[in-house]
Amino acid sequence: MTRLQASGVMLSQGLFPEKLLRGTVDYIRRVQLADGNIPWFAGGKTDPWDHVEAAMGLAIGGETGAAERAYHWLYRRQLEDGSWWANYRGNTPLSREQRETNFIAYAATGIWHQFLITADRDFLARFYPMVRKAIDFVLDFQAPGGEIYWAVNTDNSPERDALVTGCCSIYKSLECAINCAVTLQEDCSAWLAARERLGTALRFHPENFDRTWESKARYSMDWFYPVLSGVFSGAEARQRLEQKWPVFVEQNLGCRCVSDEPWVTVAESCELTLALLAAGDRATAVNLYSWLQQFLDADGGYWTGYVFPDRAIWPEEKTTWTAAAVLLAADALTGHSAAARLFVESRLLRPPGLAAAQEAEGIHRG
Repeated sequence: MTRLQASGVMLSQGLFPEKLLRGTVDYIRRVQLADGNIPWFAGGKTDPWDHVEAAMGLAIGGETGAAERAYHWLYRRQLEDGSWWANYRGNTPLSREQRETNFIAYAATGIWHQFLITADRDFLARFYPMVRKAIDFVLDFQAPGGEIYWAVNTDNSPERDALVTGCCSIYKSLECAINCAVTLQEDCSAWLAARERLGTALRFHPENFDRTWESKARYSMDWFYPVLSGVFSGAEARQRLEQKWPVFVEQNLGCRCVSDEPWVTVAESCELTLALLAAGDRATAVNLYSWLQQFLDADGGYWTGYVFPDRAIWPEEKTTWTAAAVLLAADALTGHSAAARLFVESRLLRPPGLAAAQEAEGIHRG
């Protein structure tokens, strides 16, 4: 049993808690390997999604060089077809059976995040080919209904079902990939069309998801990721979050991972904080985030989860992606970095030709 100490921190715009979170940035740095790889924890596995999440945490903390090394590691591991294996131990895949599409697409989110912080166009140009190959691979597995199959087998056949959370993550990654392309004046018309189809599936066709397994609606991410990713916004987003707040949120502790287990997790709580900001509910976001400092350990890491009937930390792990989620939420709450708005608003850059065409169409309609 681990005894927690309540230590709420109410964050304000413009006041990033540097002293509080410096140790969290340093925690990720200590776990990062010399070649740039960021495993879950020392001696743990690495997956592409969580690796990118941790790299974004480093960049928020001013460690942009360490973040760039993380993207170099990702670049070196990319397969010829643009994908990555689901998990690695060091540089060795733990399995060569499946590749997960939302893991692969997330590289675009990390590269755009790094560019927002550094404004380094050379960096963006160097890593854009990696983004292009990854996104093109993922979109090869978009179903006729607009959803994107969740995984790809060794023989390049898809697992023919889709996850709401995974597709929401891809939806956000497509926004970032398109912004990379527009910034570099690269054609992204196919990506724009694919994102539109995916958004339509997520908004209007729930029957396209969870077709071959039990519904994942018990997972909190299926509840708030459509808001976090920009699928729903405004009043619609606020209504969605209000509907299941009593189901998933435990007062003074955080957000449950699943509705039917008495287990709150710090990363989901941070992502819900971002979703609340995206929905325009800053007061609730500030309050929710203030509960999470009780899970900070002395070494700067945050415990992954807490089983509240037992008053026990579980698992006894401090993952780098949990630390990064804490940093991402703090950044969004305080407006600390140039990437602070990335996860709380959808900002899709338009190719010049498309922008001109849309403007002309608007004038014509007027």
